[in-house]
Amino acid sequence: MMVNQLISEIEPKEIIKGYKGRFVHTENMTIAFWEVEAGSEIPLHNHIHEQVSQIIDGEFEMNIGGEIKIHKPGSVLVIPSNVEHSGKAITPCKILDIFNPVREDYK
Repeated sequence: MMVNQLISEIEPKEIIKGYKGRFVHTENMTIAFWEVEAGSEIPLHNHIHEQVSQIIDGEFEMNIGGEIKIHKPGSVLVIPSNVEHSGKAITPCKILDIFNPVREDYK
């Protein structure tokens, strides 16, 4: 299935307080376009999905496997399957996430 639409036309879903995502699902992956409110946190968790994140705008603190860093626009993060991670928006942020396999829980 081919999708051609503007990101702004995709209805956002608030998955966690302060994290509003717009999602595109393919057969094998989910692409998430996040708008995150400053101070919003994602608790420590893990999942089977490989995850690649890019910070588009803002400053975001990320804990990946116990290593904590503050990331800025242009940062690309790779989170392997089942590695514990958490995050906190230091400022309002825009983040792009790619998950493989598909995040069924985001549909």
